Amino acid sequence: MKNYLTSVGVVTGILIVFVTLIQLQVAELLAWGIFLASPVFLIWMVWTVLTAPVDVPETFDEQWYQDRPELKRKG
Repeated sequence: MKNYLTSVGVVTGILIVFVTLIQLQVAELLAWGIFLASPVFLIWMVWTVLTAPVDVPETFDEQWYQDRPELKRKG
């Protein structure tokens, strides 16, 4: 598994645990700890996603939206 997918999965799992703790109103100290550490988790995830070695064959001018090839920019 690639590093950026791991970071997204870990941060998503932490978010699910946090929301569950808040809804069940248990382990408030743990919920506060996750809340206070969440900026670090978020920065780590953003950093790994933005620095991931993913090759995109098209440039921004060639293809406006990556998921909609029919919306090519007219140039």
